[in-house]
Amino acid sequence: MITQLADYRILTALSLAAIAATATFVPARSQKAAPPAACSTPAALAHFARPLNRTARRLASGKPITIVALGSSSTAGAGASSPSASYPSRLEADLKQRFPLRTITVINRGVNGTEMGDMIAKFQQDVVAENPDLVIWQLGTNSVLRDRTVSQAAVLINEGVNKLKALGTDVILVNPQYAPRVIVKAESDHMINIIAAASNQTNVNLFDRFAVMRNWRVGEDMPFSAFLSPDELHMNDWSYACVAKLLGGAIAEAATRPAVTATTTPVRN
Repeated sequence: MITQLADYRILTALSLAAIAATATFVPARSQKAAPPAACSTPAALAHFARPLNRTARRLASGKPITIVALGSSSTAGAGASSPSASYPSRLEADLKQRFPLRTITVINRGVNGTEMGDMIAKFQQDVVAENPDLVIWQLGTNSVLRDRTVSQAAVLINEGVNKLKALGTDVILVNPQYAPRVIVKAESDHMINIIAAASNQTNVNLFDRFAVMRNWRVGEDMPFSAFLSPDELHMNDWSYACVAKLLGGAIAEAATRPAVTATTTPVRN
């Protein structure tokens, strides 16, 4: 009996040693890096200067809300693990959680590789046909990547925004991503400034994705690998979800903001 017990202990010890040895040699590439702990950004980067009037009216009246997400590959969801992980899909889920008694639909009209002129040419098909209450227009990245002369961008943005506003829809512009393949381009800062100026000139909101992502890298010291796909351009599941959350919060606040009413100074006798 004593001999059998001793043999059992020896076998057990050998088994545990074998397991430990096996664990030691798990290749590093098979271990997934933990995602960033929290989705955050300075409050000013997730706030819209202008209300979303049409969206606000639809929310207040209980009517369905249709949002069209227009853009290129980072709207389509390149780099995401599935279509449901793209930012438009995550935004729809976020807004439904914020407004559970409302019908909210986000239509993804992202097309890989498309540029501003291409998108404007397809407004009738991709936007007008959906009769949207809000259009989120992500633009500028492909023009920068392809070394286009960006001076024409201001003309195209103004043309596109004016066409969208003529439909009576709210508009949000989304600028390029802060990523190695974008920031290395000489015209990247110029494009960022052009989009910001167009937002002010046309009086529509801008979601400053470039500044949000730059804050992750510079302000929060995240490595690019934490929020970008291996191609160092497209976002990943975590960053798509975070952008959707920040965008959803900004939309919700701008669409429920108390209306500013004019006050009349009483006349004194």
